[in-house]
Amino acid sequence: MSRDVNEQQEIAAMFKALGDPTRLHIFAFLRACCCPVAVEDDGAVRRVTGPTVGEVCCHVTGAEQINSTISHHLKELRLAGLITIEQRGKNRICGVNHEAVAMLADYLGNENQENDCSCSCC
Repeated sequence: MSRDVNEQQEIAAMFKALGDPTRLHIFAFLRACCCPVAVEDDGAVRRVTGPTVGEVCCHVTGAEQINSTISHHLKELRLAGLITIEQRGKNRICGVNHEAVAMLADYLGNENQENDCSCSCC
């Protein structure tokens, strides 16, 4: 099954964002965070708690104060679709976009799915 151009661009953006060691470190930290979920009336599931931007910054840099570099890296991860940032009161709560993780896992787990390969190795 061939992937469409939009999906290929999404996956490329995710890999590009994860290509930076600091962003990879932030993403790994967020993936390791476990938190409870709430189920809405319509069946939608959302996280109840999660690390704040300040907690991410503290984990990555050891500093209590959010710096512009961490803010930039969080923005890049969000724009690539890898994380979510939700405003809750005065805090911004960060979380992993599990659909994006599933898309990457599917991409990496399906070897030789592109049947239009013209090389002799397939």
